[in-house]
Amino acid sequence: MSKGDKYKIISSLLRVLGHPERIRILLEIETEESCVCHLEAQLGIRQAYLSQQLMALREEGILRTSREGRFIYYRIADQKILDMITAAAQIKSVSLDAINTEKKTCDCTGLLKTRLFSKAVRKKKWEIQRNPRSN
Repeated sequence: MSKGDKYKIISSLLRVLGHPERIRILLEIETEESCVCHLEAQLGIRQAYLSQQLMALREEGILRTSREGRFIYYRIADQKILDMITAAAQIKSVSLDAINTEKKTCDCTGLLKTRLFSKAVRKKKWEIQRNPRSN
């Protein structure tokens, strides 16, 4: 990989992060997975526009996805992305504490317990497959 390619890779990441709505999305997802309907309810962004922003973040490798039935859940691939946003906010003397204080509900919040239970069951099955004698 040439030096020019390295700079293009870094530039691409910064370009994708340079969009205000994408930063809002990342700060909303932060440390938890979120579905599109949750992000739509929280941020007040139309679903089509939100999906475009999520696609740009996913294509750059900033977001990872998982599917549960008809819902796709997004999570941040590397928490260093949030460190970059926090550092940028500190450089510009912007407080991120007051952002995203009011939590709204979405269509899938009733499925949250099912999703958590489903993840726990999958994790347990994986542990059993990995080490069948200890269970």
